[in-house]
Amino acid sequence: MASTAPHATHRARAGLLDPALLWRSLPVACRKLDPRTLYRNPVMFVVETGAVLTTGLAIADPSVFSWLIAGWLWLTVVFANLAEAVAEGRGKAQAETLRRTRTATTARKLTDWRPGGRQPAEQPVPAAELTLGDHVVVEAGQIIPGDGDIVEGIASVDESAITGESAPVIRESGGDRSAVTGGTKVLSDRIVVRITSRPGETFIDRMIALVEGAARQKTPNEIALNILLASLTIVFLLAVATLQPLAIYGHAEQPVVVLTALVVALIPTTIGALLSAIGIAGMDRLVQRNVLAMSGRAVEAAGDVNTLLLDKTGTITLGNRQAAELIPVGGTEPVALADAAQLSSLADETPEGRSIVVLTKERHQLRARAEGELAHAAFVPFTAQTRMSGVDLAGDGDGTRRLRKGAATAVMKWVRDNGGHPTAEVGPIVDAVAASGGTPLVVGETVTERGRITARVLGVIHLKDVVKEGMRERFEELRRMGIKTVMITGDNPQTAQAIAREAGVDDFLAEATPEDKMALIKREQAGGKLVAMTGDGTNDAPALAQADVGVAMNTGTSAAKEAGNMVDLDSNPTKLIEIVEIGKQLLITRGALTTFSIANDVAKYFAILPAMFAAEFAGLGKLNVMGLHSPESAITSAIVFNALIIIALIPLALRGVRYRPSSAAALLSRNISLYGFGGLVLPFIGIKLIDLVVQFIPGLH
Repeated sequence: MASTAPHATHRARAGLLDPALLWRSLPVACRKLDPRTLYRNPVMFVVETGAVLTTGLAIADPSVFSWLIAGWLWLTVVFANLAEAVAEGRGKAQAETLRRTRTATTARKLTDWRPGGRQPAEQPVPAAELTLGDHVVVEAGQIIPGDGDIVEGIASVDESAITGESAPVIRESGGDRSAVTGGTKVLSDRIVVRITSRPGETFIDRMIALVEGAARQKTPNEIALNILLASLTIVFLLAVATLQPLAIYGHAEQPVVVLTALVVALIPTTIGALLSAIGIAGMDRLVQRNVLAMSGRAVEAAGDVNTLLLDKTGTITLGNRQAAELIPVGGTEPVALADAAQLSSLADETPEGRSIVVLTKERHQLRARAEGELAHAAFVPFTAQTRMSGVDLAGDGDGTRRLRKGAATAVMKWVRDNGGHPTAEVGPIVDAVAASGGTPLVVGETVTERGRITARVLGVIHLKDVVKEGMRERFEELRRMGIKTVMITGDNPQTAQAIAREAGVDDFLAEATPEDKMALIKREQAGGKLVAMTGDGTNDAPALAQADVGVAMNTGTSAAKEAGNMVDLDSNPTKLIEIVEIGKQLLITRGALTTFSIANDVAKYFAILPAMFAAEFAGLGKLNVMGLHSPESAITSAIVFNALIIIALIPLALRGVRYRPSSAAALLSRNISLYGFGGLVLPFIGIKLIDLVVQFIPGLH
């Protein structure tokens, strides 16, 4: 019997600078001081080397100044490690929530299972021993022991442990809703699951590794920026190394502590300290929205997407077509058409049929009637084969009235088969409804009196696929970002064009097949575009694998989830737009903090360089624009500010720069004006304020 366990229904969400999280992260930050770990960050490795050097010099020749510089250099490295540790700590808090979903489950493994065969024998085994291709049976109240696809049965499943959503979902064999996740709970019925993952490679295992940051790989842009930062660090190291011989020649030899401080001030320590935290936080923001990115590269690619492929049904439209209008023909009174439409829809349990009953009640004040109220009526349920529903009403004597509502071709054929002839106005109305993006249904009747049958069409029902509220505005935002939106639908071109126009998408692909989707993606990529799309079925897997960002629905098949590089645990196709926005926010945050880091170095030059040489070269005193108290206080203030600004920027690195849809040129202009100018001005103010404090430290001068 599979064991059960309580599940966490909400994700852990730590505050940006939660004191408890900071306290837990501090030991991790100290452990990251290990040079074998820190060498991966060249900028901070140089700062740590400088901290070791100045500490040695402070021990050999103690002074307040040298100890202050050594101490703040160590704090600079610790603060940089703390930024990364806090980002990882937020992921670990979420990972702990996920770990609680894993229980010591015993699986009911089936031996020699075959579809439709005799009931196989059961063998209890630990869930950890299940492997690819095993079959297990799970009944109501039991935990699903591993990731897999349902191959027999249908059940209601509680997935709150994974998605945080308390409402149960239906999972069934066949189709695109057959995938189940280990650790979720079956609430009803019985299912047979084929295991699709090996031990240690389950969905939850991968998710835990990713949210903890253990499996995070640096993205191409991050690697390129690291190379740039390392190159700048080498250049400034060489510049400072060649400065001392020139200073000796000019009788202005500088202490090694001062030269070390100059190196740290010159190199881009701010972005070097926060770069890793920005990447981890980007993935964390996706996890907060119940999206699992298989790599940081996928998040970054989302920020560079040029083309967005969106399914019409469920993404752009609500999916359930709603009755919007009743159009009488042949002189039929509107109330008579409404009455016939309602009666013929009572046996139609589809959302479309229910919407017709609601429309007739609200628009024509007809009382909703149940099937049981019509004792002498014979109801005809809607079926995919007949594409009609209806009712046969027995009248007085031999009179019988039959009503049918359904697809235009099916009902008009039914009218003709009963000797009727649809009027000439029906065809144009049906075509007009289809051209407007709607779906036309026709209502027909036959009346039998004294053995004579009269058949006719009463009118047309306009079913409308309702576009979700706010979609046009969101597509307009994407357009301002330079992203092209393409609606994918199986509708005919006329209907697709009408809905595309109403929704505001840039283009559409009608009557789409999996091959059409693949061809469209390749065509866009051949033009240098990055493409994102969503999918949930096995037939979507090739296109998901081909797309630069493929978001698979958690309700979809294992093939779709393996092909994509992201999985949406909520299975909400609209979330693709949010994913693109998060990717862009990641890129914007990295660019903004890089701009800020380079700009704020300028103030440190003005603080340290005049302080180094003002005594020997009096003219350099004019560069002391901040009016700093003394060379020692100026250098100390610059190094203290260099460390404190890292702590100040950690919340921004974790939360991300506020995102506003705009063009690349507008974003660049905003970064330069806000973070470039701010990075230039803020250090002048900060260093001066720190100088006003440190000048009172005894023994500093």
